[in-house]
Amino acid sequence: MAQVTDWVFFLGGRDLEMLEIGLLVRGNLKRKAIVDKRLPWHAAKASAYRNEIAGALAARRRPVLVELQPDLPPEILDRCVLVDHHGPLAGADRPTSLEQVFALLGLPATAWSRRMALVAANDRGWIPELRAAGAIPMEIAAIRAEDRAAQGVAPVDEAAAEAAIDAAETVLAGSLILIRLPHDRTSPVFDRLALSVAQGDLPDALVAGPTEFNFSGRGDRVQALAAAFPGGWYGGALPERGFWGHGSPLPPLEAVLSALQQAQRG
Repeated sequence: MAQVTDWVFFLGGRDLEMLEIGLLVRGNLKRKAIVDKRLPWHAAKASAYRNEIAGALAARRRPVLVELQPDLPPEILDRCVLVDHHGPLAGADRPTSLEQVFALLGLPATAWSRRMALVAANDRGWIPELRAAGAIPMEIAAIRAEDRAAQGVAPVDEAAAEAAIDAAETVLAGSLILIRLPHDRTSPVFDRLALSVAQGDLPDALVAGPTEFNFSGRGDRVQALAAAFPGGWYGGALPERGFWGHGSPLPPLEAVLSALQQAQRG
């Protein structure tokens, strides 16, 4: 295993957790130890850093790939450290990427702050997990606002989310809220839905954007969607609740609703 100071961290899709990981690494490693191309989630692939990873390996440094799809040859990936908390690695009992990086740096437990705990809770299980961690409403609203800003959500996106919620439909015998959004920045929709209800009353919701579908709700429905439509993304506090999304090629809305209906029957 390489020494800590020999590691180079390559950062994945931007959100609050990824920003916090960047701050953590920069605050604890003296050498230039981060390469960050500010990738959106859909482009968060190891191949986006192909040349930089090759350069790190040639310099006998150890690449750490943080939430990057491992789409490089095995002979390269075998020489890297992979950090992730999505897909098969997601789950309420799995460490988040922030927690994994904290452990990788060998930091003492006393260095783990309340803010880190809230950022990790937010990434693991979103608003329900923040509530379970003891966050007060003001803290939850602040963490979620920071996360949306990190993802690039603009005021115009927030306004469009409000209008889309006002025009939402209830489908599948009342078990699903269907929201049609003119953009693909879904976090302001899901946040508004969750913050408007009590913890135990979170609705299952499907957001249909121009190039993506995104679902938030029951874990069995997340798993059904992931199985029916390979090539997307999923995670969260599974098996209880989680999220799923899929982009290009966009599956038919009818097929997505059918998969959700089948999970409902099961």
